[in-house]
Amino acid sequence: MPVHTLARAGFVVSVAVLAMGYGLAANQWGWVPSSVAQRAWSQAEALFTDNPFSYRVPRVYDRQGARTLRPDAVQPGVTLVSSLWKPADGWQPQVRLLDQDGAVLHTWTLDADLFAARSYVHGTHLLPDGDLVVNLEYVGTVRLGPCGTVRWRLPKRTHHAVTRADDGSFWIPAQIPGRPTGPLGDAAMPEQLLRVSATGEVLRTIDLLPLLFENGLAAPLFRAHGPQPRGELLHVNDVEPLPASMADAYPRFDAGDLLVSLRDLHLVLVVDPDTEAVRWHAEAPFLRQHDPDFLGDGRIGVFDNRPDGTARGTRLGGSRIVVLHLPSDSTSVRFPTARSGPFYTEAGGTWQSLPNGNLLLGEAQAGRVVEVTADGAPVWEWVRAARGERVPQVLDATRHALSPAAVAEWPCGADE
Repeated sequence: MPVHTLARAGFVVSVAVLAMGYGLAANQWGWVPSSVAQRAWSQAEALFTDNPFSYRVPRVYDRQGARTLRPDAVQPGVTLVSSLWKPADGWQPQVRLLDQDGAVLHTWTLDADLFAARSYVHGTHLLPDGDLVVNLEYVGTVRLGPCGTVRWRLPKRTHHAVTRADDGSFWIPAQIPGRPTGPLGDAAMPEQLLRVSATGEVLRTIDLLPLLFENGLAAPLFRAHGPQPRGELLHVNDVEPLPASMADAYPRFDAGDLLVSLRDLHLVLVVDPDTEAVRWHAEAPFLRQHDPDFLGDGRIGVFDNRPDGTARGTRLGGSRIVVLHLPSDSTSVRFPTARSGPFYTEAGGTWQSLPNGNLLLGEAQAGRVVEVTADGAPVWEWVRAARGERVPQVLDATRHALSPAAVAEWPCGADE
């Protein structure tokens, strides 16, 4: 075995042993939480080996690439996806734009020198001129020009989502580094919601633990893990401002109010960002949910993961899209239907309501994106190519009203 291979293997084993020992000590003596040590190990493993297991998952589908099942029913546009690819120089986080045939129209590569640590992409927002605002998970946010020019960097522990507000600013979740403190002790890494300007300045921060206590929502914190909870208890995975164009359909809320998802509390809430008052919340009927969206007509849609301890969600029936009808205080299931195939992702997952009534669904841990009609029938899909028996996750998937010709005209050069 070559010397450099032995050295690399020795380094990885050393890091693993240290991470394990530190994690045990952290749990015993209240040091920086073991979740932080585990994330550090995952980053080291992804950096120094060819098997970033924290990101790659068992293969589900025996096909790959794009296929169109009903060309007449597909919403026109291009599809943005984020994942991990392995060019000649090793695994790299990338964001790609695909046409209907799965051809790559454009690529943004998140280079290792953007921040001090490497990670994977989770949370993107594409602007019409080709600028991309993107999170490197728990490392930072960067705004890139269409050809990779760095507009700005935000070296915070941002993660999961980037959503643009009406005024051009962005709302992004962030974790506060350091040892957890406060009424729950070591229960949770403190989380914030950041309002970030179009030029990368933090304009506003909202601390979520105090917000929950001050709004009478402490009970879900303790129900989640008992009287002495530990771990990453909040796990914010989305924040979306209510657009002014929809505000009249939600008389309880004002334009700019924030729709927030707390995965491990199975909690979705709407917050006034100025007063930090919770105006509405729901803890059912979802489990470890993602990606809540305002839909208009007083409705909120939620990606309900429904993990059930099986490989493909066979105990509870898989993941689904649940719609909460606020005016009538009722719920309905928008997807799946009797015409839908199996669909399940234990974690991750996105969904988008398209102008033609279709849904674009991200089956993150299967490496698949699928478009379905209003009655749940699939019309288009794209599946990540597997390497052996594992496939990288696809954590972001959105359809954009752009043509391949428009993408080709994005400027490149010194000033882009």
